[in-house]
Amino acid sequence: MKTKESAAPRFFVQPEQIEGRLARISGADVNHILKVLRLKQGDALIILDGRGKLYDAVISESGKKEVLCAIRQELAPSGQPPVKITLVQGIPKGDKMDLIIQKGTELGVSRVIPLICERAVVRLAGEKVLKRRERWQRIALEAARQCRRPDIPVICEPSDWETVLEELSPGIISVIPWEEENTKSIKEILRQQDSLNEIYVFIGPEGGFTPGEVDLARVRGVQPVTLGPRILRSETAGFAALIMILYQWGDLGGSFYG
Repeated sequence: MKTKESAAPRFFVQPEQIEGRLARISGADVNHILKVLRLKQGDALIILDGRGKLYDAVISESGKKEVLCAIRQELAPSGQPPVKITLVQGIPKGDKMDLIIQKGTELGVSRVIPLICERAVVRLAGEKVLKRRERWQRIALEAARQCRRPDIPVICEPSDWETVLEELSPGIISVIPWEEENTKSIKEILRQQDSLNEIYVFIGPEGGFTPGEVDLARVRGVQPVTLGPRILRSETAGFAALIMILYQWGDLGGSFYG
């Protein structure tokens, strides 16, 4: 497997669009390849399956609806965070979720679960859920492309507390920054771990979590923590927590023993 990534243009495809040594590019990327980049048969590009695999390929055939690429070799990916972070984000109002997903993708979040909370202003139902999720997933894709991630974070459907807490497996570290917690810091939690492969981070909406929601989470093993002496906005708290986690575990310039 080649270890150095090429500087060739990068294009995400669905895993099923890669068949053996052939990859198929469709949709808006076809126009970008042919009309904007003006690539032609024999030109090199990088194919990514959105799940961490990437391939060195060349254009073998092109048409108005599809570009076929011959895969030359698989490349060793870089840019994946050392820990899988699931951000459980209370749905904020306006377009703040767009920013959270965009910047969360750049920082290295693996998955985002929009959380339906008591104090959330936004209420999604029916077609709005599908459309909003599709929009958020597109934002994650574009952010992954811009920051040269080999994978795309999964944006889940909005879920309620019971659904999210039910999926928590025993042993998975999970934290919930809360303004009423004044003693236990997220740094303390991280330094107690001999290793960290996966972590859930619960962030409240503009109005924060209710005491009842925090109690429910605590019963399921989610640990309330403080991020510091200042109250952070919903769209800031998640970034702060992500940076602390990834710095502590060596992805953003730090290390566990630093």
